[in-house]
Amino acid sequence: MAVKIRLKRMGAKKSPFYRFVVADSRSPRDGRFIDEIGYYNPVSNPKEIKIDSEKAIKWLKVGAQPSDTVRALFKKEGIFDKINN
Repeated sequence: MAVKIRLKRMGAKKSPFYRFVVADSRSPRDGRFIDEIGYYNPVSNPKEIKIDSEKAIKWLKVGAQPSDTVRALFKKEGIFDKINN
């Protein structure tokens, strides 16, 4: 089973809100997930990003692959820096 960390879209039409979820790569974008590790609100000013870094690091260490967008947001929040320390 390939596990991915990706964004799950929520919110109303024209006002997206995303949750960081750990899911099987075969499940649909907004379908079943294994764990929820944070949220991202691109509509608010400034953009709101909340990530449970302990859970994110745990999943990355066991082999979960982040999507391109999640990887960029993790770098912005410094999650990858915490893995090496």
